[in-house]
Amino acid sequence: MPYLTRHDPHRRKGAGPAQEAIGTVASIRVLVVDDEKNLVRLLRGYLEWEGFEVHEAFDGPAALDMVGAVDPEVVVLDWMLPGLDGVEVLRRMRRFSQAYVIVLTSRSEETDKIVGLSSGADDYLTKPFSPGELIARVRAMLRRPRDASPEDPESTPALRFGDLAVDADCREVRLRGEPVRLTALEFDLLATLASRPGFVFSRSRLLERVWGEGYFGSDHVVDVHVANLRKKIEEDTANPRYVETVRGVGYRFARR
Repeated sequence: MPYLTRHDPHRRKGAGPAQEAIGTVASIRVLVVDDEKNLVRLLRGYLEWEGFEVHEAFDGPAALDMVGAVDPEVVVLDWMLPGLDGVEVLRRMRRFSQAYVIVLTSRSEETDKIVGLSSGADDYLTKPFSPGELIARVRAMLRRPRDASPEDPESTPALRFGDLAVDADCREVRLRGEPVRLTALEFDLLATLASRPGFVFSRSRLLERVWGEGYFGSDHVVDVHVANLRKKIEEDTANPRYVETVRGVGYRFARR
């Protein structure tokens, strides 16, 4: 099978490296959703070896039920599912869950990747892939905090740029006083850019700051998420007021 690597995690004993390195990793819940049961079993073995708590679903409706039941931190979601496809599962899921989502697709067309990221996914993998690559992506995402830390005594005042306000502590964005619904990754991207108005962030630097040092996918993912972000905060996406493109380099938040 193209998904297998040299070692079979089912033959190993003892704690995996992630469990040894992070004592609380066993509390991290991962939901694997795919109608290929052999692949689900394989990924479950690798993830459990790394110390994660793994749950399974084999169709779209079951995936939504499981998200509601176990509240996973990470969802590995196949794009082609019976019952409801991955696009619809993700759209419905985003109404009540901010879990990290990695989309699995058997097709490599750019449009499939763009649709996935536009629907609220954080990352994607094209089949066939290495389970080790999946785990590396999961680790990289988990290094990005999803929620603010209310117990942190150091409060950062909201950043204001005309009609746009970015509150890093509350992870809230308001445009002309109205809340803007962003995915967690879109918020992290905006907060990073807005933290240094006028500074040009290269795509590689944004990948490192927002996606994490362990991310090793295409830097085109930055362009897709910037496009999604602009749709939500810019009046004219062709002539953005806030997030500007620096051709051949990356992006900057406009200094006003």
